[in-house]
Amino acid sequence: MKSATRKDRKANLNSKTKIHSETDLPTPESVLRRLTELAYGHSFSFGEHIAESGNRIPTVQGEFWTPKQRTGHSLHELSYRACFKPQLPALFIEALTKPGDHVLDPFGGRGTTALEAHLRDRRATSSDLNPLSSILLTPRLHPPSLADIETALAKLPTHFDRELPEKLLTFYHPKTLETLCAWRAYWIERNEELTTAEAWIRMVATNRLTGHSPGFFSVYTMPPNQAVSVASQEKINLRRNQTPPFRDVKTLVLRKSQQLLKSYQNPTTQIPSQALVASADKLNALDDNTVDLVVTSPPFLDIVDYDGDNWLRNWFNGLPSHPGLWVTPSISEWQSLMTKALREMCRVLRPGGYVAFEVGEVRKATVPLEEQVVTAGKTAGLQPLGILLHTQDFTKTAHCWGIDNNAKGTNTQRISLFQKH
Repeated sequence: MKSATRKDRKANLNSKTKIHSETDLPTPESVLRRLTELAYGHSFSFGEHIAESGNRIPTVQGEFWTPKQRTGHSLHELSYRACFKPQLPALFIEALTKPGDHVLDPFGGRGTTALEAHLRDRRATSSDLNPLSSILLTPRLHPPSLADIETALAKLPTHFDRELPEKLLTFYHPKTLETLCAWRAYWIERNEELTTAEAWIRMVATNRLTGHSPGFFSVYTMPPNQAVSVASQEKINLRRNQTPPFRDVKTLVLRKSQQLLKSYQNPTTQIPSQALVASADKLNALDDNTVDLVVTSPPFLDIVDYDGDNWLRNWFNGLPSHPGLWVTPSISEWQSLMTKALREMCRVLRPGGYVAFEVGEVRKATVPLEEQVVTAGKTAGLQPLGILLHTQDFTKTAHCWGIDNNAKGTNTQRISLFQKH
């Protein structure tokens, strides 16, 4: 591999105008160099990966975005299982699109790609089969004012005249749980008729259900991106000799709202971004050839139990269980699922548009998911441009779990980059 400095990359950089041309498509190397020029790091290694299939794929390795925590827009500060940093989609959005372009994430999750695109004046679409994704994203696309949030909080009910779910008293003080049950009944009764401020409150409350600090509604428990089972929480309570304290739910929602809105300024123009509830292989709301860029990250085999981790959030919002959402332990089945999703991305992508498809290390780096992605993309009709290997230092979350970054943790993120010809 040969190493390129920032000065070298500037000398070889193609103009952004050429990147957007549909009649004179850029070379894979020029696109990769464009990305390194806008990246966080200062030195990158260019090379070539030879897959088991014999395919030769250009690669570039380095630090594409900062390892620091909480350096993005404050609206991103919602916990969600296995989500990537906003700097990841930001890199591709800035390098490969212009304001007004359409950016899609068909595995939306907490909505990081769509929100980052929206904040950068792109039209964004996020889609996820779990309605929880829309509940977490939609209010952040067009936030209410703090005054409207405070007014709506004062009007929400806090009395619940039915029996409280006893198992949840493992997590919550009875008065706290009564307010949560009253709010839950209100969400379910009102359904799609929630005001903008009420939808915002539901989103914040969903994020504050459980956590390991007094800023959450629960007694001390696991980090907020995953709710443990009742049995596991009983063990935590016994081990720590703790009982759930009273939490002032309205005060905590307002405090978190202030944090989320810290960086937000009302836009001068309204951008028509949206959150869809749809499967990644059935984006029926999108027409052919209408998307300029896809930035996404699917479930990595069966590494994360999204349904199990979100059981309490689903309960709070009256949502059914969603077991097996694009999750499988089989590599061949996973590749087949990704082919279906990438084929749908190819359909909605305009000629010349890009797909940045992120996967991480799984099973102690013994399964090269990026190779499965490249094969799936080619089968779906997309042209592979290369693989970006992002390397970074230890994360705060990995430290807290005592993971040795060089042995067990996810050391790299691999982004397979495609273009529709």
